[in-house]
Amino acid sequence: MNSLKMMPQKTGLPFISLIFLSMLYLRICNPHPPLVIDSMAAANQTAKKDIGAEVAGYADVSKMIIDLAVSGGAQNRSYRRLADFTDTIGNRVSGSHNLDMAIKYMYNAMSQDGLNVHLEPVKIPHWVRGKESAEMIVPRAKNLAILGLGSSVGTPPEGIKAEVLVVESFEELKLRASEAVGRIVVFNQPFVRYGETVAYRSHGASEASKVGAVATLIRSITPFSINSPHTGHQDYQKGVKQIPTACIAIEDAELMWRMAQRGQTIIVRLQMEAKNLPDADSFNTVAEIKGWQHPEQVVLLSGHLDSWDVGQGAMDDGGGAMISWEALSLIKDLGLRPRRTLRTVLWTGEEQGGIGAAQYYDLHKVNISNFDLVMESDAGTFAPVALQFKGSEAAQKVMEEVVKLLAPINTTKLETGADGTDISLWMQAGVPGASLHVADSRYFWFHHTEGDTMTVQDPREMNLCSALWATVAYVVADLEDMLPR
Repeated sequence: MNSLKMMPQKTGLPFISLIFLSMLYLRICNPHPPLVIDSMAAANQTAKKDIGAEVAGYADVSKMIIDLAVSGGAQNRSYRRLADFTDTIGNRVSGSHNLDMAIKYMYNAMSQDGLNVHLEPVKIPHWVRGKESAEMIVPRAKNLAILGLGSSVGTPPEGIKAEVLVVESFEELKLRASEAVGRIVVFNQPFVRYGETVAYRSHGASEASKVGAVATLIRSITPFSINSPHTGHQDYQKGVKQIPTACIAIEDAELMWRMAQRGQTIIVRLQMEAKNLPDADSFNTVAEIKGWQHPEQVVLLSGHLDSWDVGQGAMDDGGGAMISWEALSLIKDLGLRPRRTLRTVLWTGEEQGGIGAAQYYDLHKVNISNFDLVMESDAGTFAPVALQFKGSEAAQKVMEEVVKLLAPINTTKLETGADGTDISLWMQAGVPGASLHVADSRYFWFHHTEGDTMTVQDPREMNLCSALWATVAYVVADLEDMLPR
């Protein structure tokens, strides 16, 4: 009401002149007013330019992170941490005392590193291998190198002595179903690639049981062997009789296949004490750097702490766990604090199918809109080749800009399609996901074997993985906006 009293009360030139002068003033203060025509196209173009410029503004801080990890005070730290961890604890199968010790070790170590750490309880499977052996007794005596498969049942105390049927595929097993009754089925399937060939490890026991087999011995899922069997998880189908199952080395599978091709009778004695105990109490281990502006929003980094009960679990997945810790350490050491919370989760029960991660998802999915990016490293920490990403086209454009910051370590490639058992539920629900693509040609040589030890690891390669992991996580967590869904 008071403002109306201040306005001129007369009509005519004085009032019009006032309007003209006001417009002139606005024009002088804003000589380039926005165009209304094609405003949507202009907005999109501006957004593209803005995100490129915004991400490019992180070039200096990204170089600081990379330099600290690769050639600075943190050089080789992730390797040393992994060596101390695996040498102290050893392998860490689900439900074991060693896994309990590993969780306590990491809780204490990350707390001493100055991070906010807590444990989230979960229930995980508890399978115990026990003593096991396999021996070919006909046509000649030979000990067979075996590793029982996770969740396998055991044999009777006296073992199983039976003739062998050697097949190279599920299709051949079906064609020769009548020959499988009462026999031990040996699968000598050729290795194509892990994701395809692993079906024999996962489902071989149930498929053989359906046609009357009493046990299965499965050629290890690997392209390379030095008489080295590989273990791993297998799934019994509901309603199908559970029979003992183990993996054997490539050499023994091919030996029995050649004998079978000659028409020789093969008899094997198998003994396994394997048993499944009630689910065990365990924890996902969580460490954080709280965001300064949006602490409720999260960029999640992860690897899994459990392993199989062979080797040291250094490659699978001690390395992934360590670089996910190291990423937070690098950022903390530089005194950085992003807008959003950086959260490292060290999963438990991954080898049994992401058991700990599934329970974490059930607990936290109520806040799914606040999860900006989920990251998992579980394919080794060899020299990084690219970042793998799964998300919307708009998010892909953002990440293409982010990986440009990795030019100092020559890893600026963004590949479509992230992978990771422990982040799969988040990605299926639409949360952007990222995984680490490394030079993994040797990964399945050592995977799930006695050979998965610190000898496989290289400190320089771990430095590069840590630098990539920390740079991507920090920049995404500090951008003005979350990644588009």
